[in-house]
Amino acid sequence: MLIRRAEGRDAGRLTRLVRSSRAYEGRYASMVEGYRVGPDYIEAHRVFVAVEEIPGDEGPGERVLGFYSLMVEPAELDLMFVSDQAQGYGIGRRLVEHMRGEARRAGLDGVRVVSHPPAEGFYLSVGARPVGTVPANPPAVMWDRPELVFPVVPMVPGVLGADSGAGE
Repeated sequence: MLIRRAEGRDAGRLTRLVRSSRAYEGRYASMVEGYRVGPDYIEAHRVFVAVEEIPGDEGPGERVLGFYSLMVEPAELDLMFVSDQAQGYGIGRRLVEHMRGEARRAGLDGVRVVSHPPAEGFYLSVGARPVGTVPANPPAVMWDRPELVFPVVPMVPGVLGADSGAGE
């Protein structure tokens, strides 16, 4: 697996990943209905994609395993998705480690995430700390959402492990 900066050509695959996520079935379906991750979004933000190389007759291709988008001002994890088929293999954990490294390089001391309710347990398991609840905002969002923060340990020059560069 490789984590790389997303490019405009990834937009369609990222959009399909969001729209097809089983985490957004049933009562949550309205959140991703018509959602689009466009080339303009990818260009404007720090979007990183986890890919797996797939051999092919015309050269290798890639399969998208997941992605995230880090906003720097204000510091927030805007999007994070792992494909349904890739869940349970540590992809999400690797994406979070990568995101923390990016946040560290950007000089951030924490990254806020307003979680999809079913994803809260995952975020807690990878080090996010609960800080509150964002109330429902009908008609856009019909349910309360957990608010968490990922602490980001600053880089200390000369200290081994201060910047692991995980996933790069």
